[in-house]
This record gives sequence, C-alpha cells and structure tokens, in this order.
Amino acid sequence: QVQLVESGGGLVQPGGSLRLSCAPSGNIDIIYSMAWYRQVPGNQRELVADSISVGNTYYANSVKGRFTISRDYAKNTVYLRMNSLKPEDTAVYYCNVKDIRDFNYWGQGTQVTVSS
Repeated sequence: QVQLVESGGGLVQPGGSLRLSCAPSGNIDIIYSMAWYRQVPGNQRELVADSISVGNTYYANSVKGRFTISRDYAKNTVYLRMNSLKPEDTAVYYCNVKDIRDFNYWGQGTQVTVSS
C-alpha cells in the first residue's frame, strides 16, 4: 500500500522557518490535490494549505502570508515552507493526497514545535 513519507519537522524558535516535504512511497493514480493539515492534542485536525493545481491554492487565514505550499509535479512531492513561525503553529503536521476517486492518503505526521 502506498504511504506518504514526510520530513522536515523539528524545533524552531519563534520567527524562524522550516520546510516540510512529503512524497508517496509508490504510484498513486491521478492526483487531485495535495495538502497539509495540522493537529494539536484535543483539537480537530485543521486544513493549513491545499494545492489543487498551479495557482489554485488555499491557505488558512492563520497562515496566510507566512506559509507557502508548492509542488514538484514530476516527483509528486509537496512542500510547505513555513516562515515567521509562532508558538501557536506548534502541532503535528500531516500530509494529505487525494486522488481523482476521492481516496485520501495520509502521512504519519511530523512534529513542529515553535518555542524559545
């Protein structure tokens, strides 16, 4: 079964930057969208950024202007560049890929901690 492999999380000081990466371990039928979610213990998983196609992206209001989602279509890889990080960005970040049959793939999650 295809898995999503994430990397790039870690500990960073407020105001710092991180870049998350995610790629499938195998072939996925035609991809509809690639996205990043995050979850804090006790809260629902929330959509952070979504990329359907070039120029067709969505960002949560809380990250607009600070986070950038991008894709390498040749490698089926999605990135999340996070700048000006705040303590409230601390969460487990999950990669999501949806194919054209509306099937969802999820990564295992990577911890991002913003703290001084």
